[in-house]
Amino acid sequence: MVLIGGTSNVGKSTVAQVVAERLGFECRSTDLLARHPGRPWRTPEREVPAHVAEHYGSLTTDELITSVLGHYERLWPRIEELITAHATEDRGRTGTGLVLEGSALWPARVAGLRVPRTAAVWLTADDSVVRARIHAGGDYAAATDEERALMDKFLARTERYQTLMVDAIDRLGLDRIDASGGQTAVELADTVLATADAQTAVGRSSAGR
Repeated sequence: MVLIGGTSNVGKSTVAQVVAERLGFECRSTDLLARHPGRPWRTPEREVPAHVAEHYGSLTTDELITSVLGHYERLWPRIEELITAHATEDRGRTGTGLVLEGSALWPARVAGLRVPRTAAVWLTADDSVVRARIHAGGDYAAATDEERALMDKFLARTERYQTLMVDAIDRLGLDRIDASGGQTAVELADTVLATADAQTAVGRSSAGR
């Protein structure tokens, strides 16, 4: 098992795919277990659902954080069950393990896991990097004022979530990797694998930071 946490738009999904390919593992996202209101901007393939626009348009940043943290707390038993099943079955010895990525991998809960053959790291990025990615993904420059307002709310929640997450990671001495430096997904995957190899407990290496 390799767990990759982090806030939205830090590159978790892309890096997790590369790590999974390297290891010959399955790759999954916690988002597939239960979906919280997603990104509130249009793409060529997707319009913003009304309930998503309502969620970001009507709640304050504090309320958005409370909502998403509550969602992740309710989701944790399913995540823990999935992790435990993969870590304790024979799959891990036959090369069909799991790379699981998602913002729902809250540091304190992951650090409390007592399962074999499991590593965990968190990706972080400067707020300016996250902001640029969200603006690019939502075509902020061409968006209407209403669309920008929804993106601004999502960004505020994303930045607040990362601040809380980093505080928890550092307090617990867990391993995190800065993805702000323009590294490729392959380079970040290399760092994830090296960090995982050095861990002596879930999420902790001797050089945990």
